[in-house]
Amino acid sequence: MPCWSTLPGVERTTLITGGSGFLGAHVVAAAVARSQVEGTLAEPQGPLVVAQSRSSALLAPRFCSPRDAAQWIEADLPGDLEALLDRVQPTEIIHCAALSRAADCEADPARARAVNVDVPGQLAGWAATHGARLVHVSTDLVFGASDAPEGGFSEAAVPAPVSEYGRTKLEGERAVLAALPAATVARLPLLYGDSAGRGLGASDSVLEQVERGERPRLFVDEWRTPLEVSSAAAALVELLDFDAPGVAHLAGPDRVSRHGLGVAVLESMGLSRDEAEAELLPTHQADLDAGAPRPRDVSLDATRAAAALSAELPGVAAGLARVH
Repeated sequence: MPCWSTLPGVERTTLITGGSGFLGAHVVAAAVARSQVEGTLAEPQGPLVVAQSRSSALLAPRFCSPRDAAQWIEADLPGDLEALLDRVQPTEIIHCAALSRAADCEADPARARAVNVDVPGQLAGWAATHGARLVHVSTDLVFGASDAPEGGFSEAAVPAPVSEYGRTKLEGERAVLAALPAATVARLPLLYGDSAGRGLGASDSVLEQVERGERPRLFVDEWRTPLEVSSAAAALVELLDFDAPGVAHLAGPDRVSRHGLGVAVLESMGLSRDEAEAELLPTHQADLDAGAPRPRDVSLDATRAAAALSAELPGVAAGLARVH
């Protein structure tokens, strides 16, 4: 694989799609922090950060404050995409928006294709025409037909998804790279961390259920390489400054089951291991209809990105320490 090299600095406008989502809100915060660092005495503001959200009710979660640090635009994708690009004229784009619930993709494959395939392809075509940098967010669920090898799937592994979500995300990757070979496709794993009280992600969703007195059902036979969400966001923003064409895996170094991650989350809140396990209901994939096929092991090998980026890709213990 070619080595990544840093890009020369230019005047930039950064567009982040899906800016109010679990990942997107952290990407907005990371982009704003980068912009402030790059500001100078002569030009206090660095690159303008513009965040797209499909609803004004979702704009600017609390860790994106101050609210005016980024320009927020309400726009629906795909319908408003062309108007959004014409208005913003971005020089760099991080595309986080997606139809990401696997059950929704199974129920409405046409919508999944419109959002997960057509929108990325159109973004990449626009970026190619206008000379913009594009980092496109994809998923470890482009794998799954076979279990990950020891050490996880590398960027060179052949994808084989098992769900409509995975298939459309893989087609989206291919549409992006066909239109803009210089784009970076960043595959992310299961994400956990602060969701601004919204119960999103692999940790806050567990904590919310426990607080309601429920016992979350977590798989003991589904394996991932989870990553703390603000760390993923920092890595995505850093990728804007790299000439890194093709696929990059951003994931943690620990291969853990969904149940194992849930135990670690509760232990990080002060529970003993026995107390944490008592709060959870160990579940096998075959025992629960999740609304879409689920792979057993889609662990990623992110050693290439970990070596190239200054943003840390922490293991579970270190990642949870950042959250609390």
